[in-house]
Amino acid sequence: MRGATVRGWISRRRRLVRCLVVVAVIALVLVSGPWLWTTFAARGHVHGEADAPAVDVVIVLGTEVLPDGQPSDRLAGRLETAAALLRDGRARVVLVSGDGNGVSGDEPAAMAAHLTGRLGVDPWRVVGDPFGLDTYDSCSRARAVYGVDRALVVTQSYHVSRAVALCRRLGLDVDGVTARCSGCSSWLIVRKGARDYLASAKAAWDAVRHRPPAVRSPANPGVQDALRRG
Repeated sequence: MRGATVRGWISRRRRLVRCLVVVAVIALVLVSGPWLWTTFAARGHVHGEADAPAVDVVIVLGTEVLPDGQPSDRLAGRLETAAALLRDGRARVVLVSGDGNGVSGDEPAAMAAHLTGRLGVDPWRVVGDPFGLDTYDSCSRARAVYGVDRALVVTQSYHVSRAVALCRRLGLDVDGVTARCSGCSSWLIVRKGARDYLASAKAAWDAVRHRPPAVRSPANPGVQDALRRG
C-alpha cells in the first residue's frame, strides 16, 4: 500500500514537471517569436557604417538627453554615425526623430544642435520631427508626414533590427546602420539588449494592428525642400 502511494506521488510529480516544462516552452515561444520576427525581417538590411548603401535620407532615432542638454553617449554615437554618412556621400539630409517633450528633454532639438555645432553639419541638411515618440512613430511619420520612402536608419546594434523591421513593415525601403557608442559600457549594451528583446512584443503587436502614430500631422515639406536645395 505504501509503495503504491509513493508511486502515485512520483507519477503526479512527473506530470507536474511536464506541465511546467510545456508552459515554460510556450512562454519562451511567445516572448521570442516577436524578437525572431525582427531579426529575420532585418536580415540582409543591416550594415556597418563603411558598408552602408548611398541614399538621400538618413533617419536618426532619438534617445536620452543629459541634464545639460547634451546628447547621451548612445545618442552622440548615433549622431556621429549620421554625420560620417553625410561626409562620405552616403546620405544628403538627416531627419532627427524623437520626443520633443521627453522626460530627459527635447531630443530633436538637442540632436540638431549637436549635428550643426560640434559635428559641423550644415543646418539646412537637418530636419527635426518632435513627435517621433517611439520607434514605430518615427518610422510611420517619416513616410506619412515627411515623404520619405528610402532611407538609412541609424541606431545601436541592440536596437537596429527592430527599427529596420518596423520601418519596412510600414512601407519604408530602409537599411539599418549600426551606430557608434564609444562611451557605452558592456553592461549598458547587455541591459539595453534585454530591454529591446522584450520590446519586440510591442513592436510586433503595433505592426500587426497597423496602429496610427500617437500624433498625426499634415505633410511637412522639410525633407523634400532640403533635398531640392542639395
